[in-house]
Amino acid sequence: MSNLIVLGAQWGDEGKGKIVDLLSEKFDAVARYQGGHNAGHTVYLGEKKFVLKLIPSGILRPNVQAVVGNGVVIDPAALLEEIHGLEAAGINVKAQLKISNRAHVIFPFHRTIEKISEGRDDRTAIGTTSRGIGPCYEDKIARRGIRIADLVDNKFSQLYCSLAEDKQLIATAFKIAEKVDFQDILVRYKQYADEIRPMVCDTSHLLNSLIRQGKSVLFEGAQGTMLDIDFGTYPFVTSSSAAAGGACTGTGVAPNKIDGIVGVSKAYITRVGAGPFPSEDLGEAGEKIRRAGNEFGSVTGRPRRCGWFDVPLLRYTAEVNGFDSLIITKLDVLDDLDEIPVCVAYEVNGKVMTQMPASTQAIEAIKPIFEKLPGWKTKTQGIPSLDALPKQARAYLKFLEEKTEVEIGSVSNGPERNETMIVPGSKLEKLLH
Repeated sequence: MSNLIVLGAQWGDEGKGKIVDLLSEKFDAVARYQGGHNAGHTVYLGEKKFVLKLIPSGILRPNVQAVVGNGVVIDPAALLEEIHGLEAAGINVKAQLKISNRAHVIFPFHRTIEKISEGRDDRTAIGTTSRGIGPCYEDKIARRGIRIADLVDNKFSQLYCSLAEDKQLIATAFKIAEKVDFQDILVRYKQYADEIRPMVCDTSHLLNSLIRQGKSVLFEGAQGTMLDIDFGTYPFVTSSSAAAGGACTGTGVAPNKIDGIVGVSKAYITRVGAGPFPSEDLGEAGEKIRRAGNEFGSVTGRPRRCGWFDVPLLRYTAEVNGFDSLIITKLDVLDDLDEIPVCVAYEVNGKVMTQMPASTQAIEAIKPIFEKLPGWKTKTQGIPSLDALPKQARAYLKFLEEKTEVEIGSVSNGPERNETMIVPGSKLEKLLH
């Protein structure tokens, strides 16, 4: 069995949670490798809806080891709320979940700092969820952060007081009206530490040990490649490595232990928050997609910006990640459309280009070049095989495959586990056996 990375090929919200939940049945462990509780993965199991923010989607499989890797930043309050919610639904989380002792800890003052940063008059608002993710990563890179190993250690108070003193100076300098009770935070976090301590371990050693035993690991990314701190639409990005390379640095598993990389992409495209979006549709069609696809954030409830499949963008993320296969989700959302535009190239300052520019200014200057394909005007949800799809739906998928030069190894046409088809003979099918 292979070790596989599954990550977003667009701006996140591609349906990775459902895909990881589906595929995790074939793996021994599922490891989340970056991000924080700003990223929600939604999974439907019959009438039950699960929104997972920090815990890998594999937790819903009783025999799968779930791992939160060192590349994740953890708000203990949010983590425990998620654990308690899953336990109330009958899932034995504490028996399945392991948390990296090298993951960094989010504190309430990180949220305060983020609100200051987003609200400044001289700063371009990124459109963050204000959950403290960015400031926590800032402390990590500045080498002043507190890790889970520190949180559960007897010397936590000393480390915490030093960091809190720094934050108090910042709060005073910015004349923050929001009251931060540093002593209360210390007391609460000691209580959190007591509860999560039994789940904390060296997850890098755990994962590598499983691999040495011949067991398989599925690496789960959050957000999407276009939000990657290096390769996304900077500065309108997240604060971590959402691309495939982040799976290695975020778990401590070497690149030569990875057997395959799979991208997840909607049959169209969405984006949450500010930033350039070349193929965005601000008209009635975009609103129709939003309603049909229920395109509202699983964590924040914010309406997602909607647009058409972007071939140059997908070719770019495929190159950055080295996709072996592509999983297309939400094909059924397009069922009622007469025609479906696909962005096949960009026009920038009168020149046609097929590569993704680096600067935000250049991306904002893009005029998308569309080709329009006929819609199929019939229901596709629940159709069990590619051959059974309407002719125009198959032609649409074939067009995307040829233009992106990445095989489509799977198509999802509904929210349930059984509403995803694996293409026979695809690289994806081989990676799963």
